[in-house]
Amino acid sequence: MADYKALYQEVILDHNKKPRNYGTLEHPSHHAEGHNPLCGDHISVDLQLGGDTIDQIAFRGESCAICKASASMMTAVVKGKTREEADALTHEFLAMATGKLDLSQPNQIGRLAVFAGVRDLPTRVKCAILPWHTLLAAFHSQGTASTES
Repeated sequence: MADYKALYQEVILDHNKKPRNYGTLEHPSHHAEGHNPLCGDHISVDLQLGGDTIDQIAFRGESCAICKASASMMTAVVKGKTREEADALTHEFLAMATGKLDLSQPNQIGRLAVFAGVRDLPTRVKCAILPWHTLLAAFHSQGTASTES
């Protein structure tokens, strides 16, 4: 368990200091803004789909380390995936973060499993899932996402 917590902290710190795909896309085909009113996290996600594949993805905003790390890992993992694959992974991540996914069963979580422990920190769950809700909002052209809706 100590190794798992150390890995979690290492991954969070790495992605917080050097977030992947941080910035904006010049001409995104999809965009959404996400907000967590409890802690003040605010991020935006830009996507450029090529057909049904995520060709480019970027995020930006002001957020805590957990939210930024989650967004960074999310963008790295979904880039190059089809919309359907990214949607399925998003639902698995949301289930994992809220304690509803049995990680001993086959899944697509992979290295995102470092966020499994967030389910034991109720105030931090919303930080970890905000980027994923924002991705879904972008896919569905909803424009905004909130952890309170």
